[in-house]
Amino acid sequence: MAERVRVRAWAPPGLHVRTPWYLRGRVGEIERELGLFANPEQLAYGLPARKLRLYRVRFTMAELWGPRAERPDDVLEAEIFEHWLEPLDDAS
Repeated sequence: MAERVRVRAWAPPGLHVRTPWYLRGRVGEIERELGLFANPEQLAYGLPARKLRLYRVRFTMAELWGPRAERPDDVLEAEIFEHWLEPLDDAS
């Protein structure tokens, strides 16, 4: 069973944020880990960038668009850094 996560519904200051608004607050499943990469949100401002895990997360259209989803079982996959993800327990 894939690990379920919620994308943080967060609006940090700055213009260079790598997580799309339409994914914030949504629940998806980790499809796989892609490795460690320098945080682009820090690099954009010339700051020393710490290495973070990058994940590919799978979302259903039903999760993203609710009853408006034309094909609710289709999926979208997005690459999201670990600091944007909150693990969910099975009761969520």
